Amino acid sequence: MHATIYHNPRCGTSRSTLALLEAAGADVTIVEYLKHPPTVADLSRLYAIAGMTPRDGLRMTEPAAQALESADDATILEAMAIDPIIIQRPLVETEKGVVLARPADKVHAIL
Repeated sequence: MHATIYHNPRCGTSRSTLALLEAAGADVTIVEYLKHPPTVADLSRLYAIAGMTPRDGLRMTEPAAQALESADDATILEAMAIDPIIIQRPLVETEKGVVLARPADKVHAIL
């Protein structure tokens, strides 16, 4: 099985999710999204598959995300592509779907 994780190595939840993927024997592609931000199109596709709105994917602990509280989806996606720190992590995609793995064990739903 192949999995792609949008990963921040400094995040404990992201590291735990990666460990679960590896323990499950997944062939993992790691995208360090702070270094290689996903595009608006990438984020739109991922959230659509996950059944999430862009607002659901905002990391509201970040001041820049709080400023988007009343923004529309298109504005939120543009902001995420420009400033990826506001993207909630980790997003994980397999052939079974996409999840926001918070907590990490949510990844089991798509393994």
